[in-house]
Amino acid sequence: MNTTSHEDAAQEPGPDHATGRVVLLTTSHRVAPGLLSWPAWQALRTADRVLCADGAHPQLPYLREAGITVDEASPTAQEVVDACAGGRTVVVVATGEGEPALTDGLARMAGSGRVRMPELELLPASYDLPGARLLDLVQVMDRIRAECPWSSRQTHEGLAKYGIEEAYELVEAIEAGDRAELREELGDVLLQVVFHSRIAEEDPDAPFSIDDVAGGIVAKLIHRHPHVFGEETAETPEDVKEHWLRTKAEEKQRASVTDGVPLGQPGLALATKLASRVRTAGLDVPLPRGEGIGYELLALAARAEEAGVDPEAALRAAARTYRDAIREVEGEKK
Repeated sequence: MNTTSHEDAAQEPGPDHATGRVVLLTTSHRVAPGLLSWPAWQALRTADRVLCADGAHPQLPYLREAGITVDEASPTAQEVVDACAGGRTVVVVATGEGEPALTDGLARMAGSGRVRMPELELLPASYDLPGARLLDLVQVMDRIRAECPWSSRQTHEGLAKYGIEEAYELVEAIEAGDRAELREELGDVLLQVVFHSRIAEEDPDAPFSIDDVAGGIVAKLIHRHPHVFGEETAETPEDVKEHWLRTKAEEKQRASVTDGVPLGQPGLALATKLASRVRTAGLDVPLPRGEGIGYELLALAARAEEAGVDPEAALRAAARTYRDAIREVEGEKK
């Protein structure tokens, strides 16, 4: 028969000496208030006390509507540990800053080894969905547009050159294979889209927002991918391209295959695009004959397009090799 001595019993924590539990509840401001996970609602409903330092926290009206009492308080680490005595559970609804003072204090107490600490749990009550940070970008752009002396005066026309520059810098990052640079340049290109969309909201005659831009491209992608969102099938990339071109032609109702080709793009790219449109449409259009380097370049661009080569990229690669050769010669002369 097993027995427990009085000394052992004295050392075992009874109900009055249980250390309890601290739950730090975090939420995302990018998710609508009140949309919390089931474990979060369970923790809130079974807690002995719920605390929040921010009386204007967006979650509080929904918690109170659900019958949960929330005390507006900013306790110290010691006060939280004391509140857990006897096995009680304290839930702290974290503010946007994440309660660094409280968590640092709890960490110091735990590290001292002199305090019997309650169980500590970090419980995310809501998670960001993919793309949620785009909401932050829209909010930041709103504030910059309103408060920045430079940004508040920009127009579509004034920003146009930056869109071209950022697109070229993105291409350069891709061709260089620099992943960090690629991520940064993608952000710069995205900024152009958000900036122009924010400016467009102020147009007195035909305003539109970033939501209109996103909604438009979503509708276009769904319509042009009937093999993904509809009942058509596509087994090869060629099938996909056929679907894309057919639905695009139905949308645009263009009178010519040259409609929609921007004439302001670089010459090689323009020649390649025209050659691609002719070949895709199955037209037999001989290249114009003439004297001069322009006609020779046109023929080279058409030949590259037929071979599946991007002449702009090929020329840039050759130019980089030429640049390296120039630097090598310059180095020899030093």
